[in-house]
Amino acid sequence: MKLRIPASSANLGPGFDCFGLAWQLYNEIEFEFSDELRVEGCDPRFANAENLAFQAVRRTAEAAGKACPAVAIRFVKTDIPVSRGLGSSAALIAGGVKAADALLKLHMSDDALLRVATEIEGHPDNVAPALFGGLTVSAAEGDTVLTRRFPLHERFHFVLLSPDFELSTAAARGVLPPSYPRADAVYNLSRTPLVLRALQDGDSELLRFAMRDKIHQPYRRSLIPGYDKVEALALASGACGFGISGAGSTQLAIFPDERAAQRFAASAGARFPAWRIQSARPDLTGTVIQ
Repeated sequence: MKLRIPASSANLGPGFDCFGLAWQLYNEIEFEFSDELRVEGCDPRFANAENLAFQAVRRTAEAAGKACPAVAIRFVKTDIPVSRGLGSSAALIAGGVKAADALLKLHMSDDALLRVATEIEGHPDNVAPALFGGLTVSAAEGDTVLTRRFPLHERFHFVLLSPDFELSTAAARGVLPPSYPRADAVYNLSRTPLVLRALQDGDSELLRFAMRDKIHQPYRRSLIPGYDKVEALALASGACGFGISGAGSTQLAIFPDERAAQRFAASAGARFPAWRIQSARPDLTGTVIQ
């Protein structure tokens, strides 16, 4: 069977480790029973039993009390860049749990699949939109993982800017402080519901105010050469939101006007010709079996 899994952006300004948004940017992976494990079509470093897609198959089978099957995994399409803050790891995990559920006829609930995926990924902000699509807010406590989808106004236009260098999640986590001042925590808490309301209502002025963050972006922006220049260009071009996608290095610009988004993408592409700069549309379906 072949599955299509979307890319995703976590955090979205103040929504650190809980917001996620899926994109119409996909990996396609084939899974089938085999006499031995085979992983084809990916970087040779990952063509082994440590591949996250296979690990997700194994963990899902174990969660259902089943023996892990030998599978052949073939990467047919890999449009999600690795280590760029677009959920490449989450996409492998989402594909693996859905494939295991279908191949083994487990009929697991969405909550159960999300719980297994979160156990592997560590937090649900990317795996939730990868599995279910759309704009999601997720929370975990102990063995309980919850996610809910929120409306997204069609007014907004999105531009993804992926630099020509990787940024590991471990490195991006490493620059964050071990604790935060209470004022910074309140700053973010006060803005997270406003981001959701702005995205739902198409309120660009509210989004411009609410997308600010004090938890992760002030620390991570220094890891992305060119960030300050791109942010300044985006805001000067009319962006109502700008920030780091996930842990980076990709950046996300949000515009209330399609022409402004296109002009910005062209200008940014001229200044950073080695970067991958593209308009992006939200994916509303999540992981699907084709």
